Amino acid sequence: MDRRKVLLLFAVAWLSAAGLTWFLYAATKAPRVEKTVAIVAAAHDLAAGTRLLPGDLKIVRVPQNDVPKMAILDRKQALEHPLLFPMSANEPLTTAKIAGAGAEGLPAMIEIGKRAISVPITDTSGVSGLIQPRAHVDVLFTRPGPVAEAATATILEDVVVLAIGRTTETTSASTSPASAAQAATRPAAQSATLLVTPEQSRTLELAKNQGKISLALRNPLDHTLADDDRATTAEDLYIGMPVPKAAQAPKPQVVVERITERKEAPKPKRVIDVFRGDKHVQETF
Repeated sequence: MDRRKVLLLFAVAWLSAAGLTWFLYAATKAPRVEKTVAIVAAAHDLAAGTRLLPGDLKIVRVPQNDVPKMAILDRKQALEHPLLFPMSANEPLTTAKIAGAGAEGLPAMIEIGKRAISVPITDTSGVSGLIQPRAHVDVLFTRPGPVAEAATATILEDVVVLAIGRTTETTSASTSPASAAQAATRPAAQSATLLVTPEQSRTLELAKNQGKISLALRNPLDHTLADDDRATTAEDLYIGMPVPKAAQAPKPQVVVERITERKEAPKPKRVIDVFRGDKHVQETF
């Protein structure tokens, strides 16, 4: 093989290697074009219970791998449907966040098969007003009575709060100063509306009329239920001390009245004189 052929083969090999190197370099540096999907999102902040109109929605494109589950792809699927939860601007809309087209307001936030029932709260029983809509709470029932009979038990766990008073929206950091000032001067709510099952609604209604109800705020990510459903009594409070006994009312004195049999006075007798011929007889009645 002459020198010219060797140089030619070497040149071809070098050019092939250079071309392959450039191709690999270009492939790694070239921007990848991701596939995107058009989905429906909120055009601005929306409150729970809002009936969706065309101006409330917009179309955004997101990477195919980032499309939320049950995302709505067509605005027509969401129009005239009320929101079950508040939404922020640009937040993707899913079928789990809207109710049927025939519902609105608070009723639209009630899940199918559930009930909404209100319970009275005070500044103390409502965790100093820190409970807000969509919070998760436990319901405590206290039975009044003497020390020996008083008891407190947890009757419901991990219950969702639908509304506090007439408010169904959660106060956020983005609240305008005017709204914040109005909320500060607003009187404290006296009721909390809870989302419960029909059986739980009967339990709550009975508890409202039998004693005192309090709410215990819990972490919304904590869905564990307590294993111990025993009620707390005075014996649990007075550990190592005698439990005060309720004062007993004095027993009523029994007065026994002797009944004596009274003898009736003899009735006066009636005497009749009877004459039979020359005989005289007195008959007594």
